[in-house]
Amino acid sequence: MRLVTLQLLTFKVITKMDLIKIAEEAYATGKQHPQFGPGDTITVAYRIKEGNKERIQQYRGVVIRISGDGVKKRFTVRKISDNIGVERIFPIESPFIDSITINKYGKVRRAKLYYLRKLTGKKARIKERRVFKG
Repeated sequence: MRLVTLQLLTFKVITKMDLIKIAEEAYATGKQHPQFGPGDTITVAYRIKEGNKERIQQYRGVVIRISGDGVKKRFTVRKISDNIGVERIFPIESPFIDSITINKYGKVRRAKLYYLRKLTGKKARIKERRVFKG
């Protein structure tokens, strides 16, 4: 009797996981974005809905972190607005992201650039990495 109930419990867990995967795939946009990494300066064109109006807002900043995998992948962009650091997390599969453009490739040695939060001015600059296009 115990063996049968144990098998039923494992069967329920598997079906729940399958349902979660099906839901994630349903919300996936399938858009192709350029490859970028931490330290890169990017511009995210984000669709904002205000009432019944819709507009596209450009959010330009440095990618300080990329986390998650697959459809759950998200990235954090940091910008300075009126001498105040502003960070925003974007899911890569968000239907509200119109486009992502890379402005500058950064030369960094870490995957998470949290140390930029403490730095200001010239110290917060990131060297540019040369990328061969051709």
